[in-house]
Amino acid sequence: MKLNELRDNPGARKSKIRVGRGIGSGKGKTGGRGQKGQKSREGVSIAGFEGGQMPLHMRLPKRGFNNIFAKDYAEVNLGAIQKAVDAGKIEAGAALDHAALKNAGLARGGKDGVRLLGKGELSAKLTFTVAGASKGAIEAVEKAGGSVDVIHVVPAAEKAAAKKGVAYKARQEKKASFKA
Repeated sequence: MKLNELRDNPGARKSKIRVGRGIGSGKGKTGGRGQKGQKSREGVSIAGFEGGQMPLHMRLPKRGFNNIFAKDYAEVNLGAIQKAVDAGKIEAGAALDHAALKNAGLARGGKDGVRLLGKGELSAKLTFTVAGASKGAIEAVEKAGGSVDVIHVVPAAEKAAAKKGVAYKARQEKKASFKA
């Protein structure tokens, strides 16, 4: 075999159909769209339209809602932390916060901090600084000789709003200084 003999397998590369390129192509004239009417035109969005009858997606009842004020916590179980200690990803007796748990690969996401949950067993003495913890998790950590410090974390939305307010005030002060 030589380099100039290299080829794709037969049928591996199929050329796309070029629509509207003459009657002999089999996709000429109407270009596979049938004839006339709204659907033969470009840019038609009538999926779900039922000819004026109330569409199915509007006839069905609504369920639930998305809470825009919900806190986004990275939930970490004690069993996963003990596994990480056993694997050597976390030192026994270490102080753990959101950054340390993230580096160990335990806390994913969580814009508003970490919430500690009590699933699993914990035998290592650890100190936690987290945004939230369940009652069972706190008891299990203290039983193992560690401690849990639950801090108030300012939500990301509040930080953004405060930053926006500061920027607005700075702009107003700048405008006032120009006028003076």
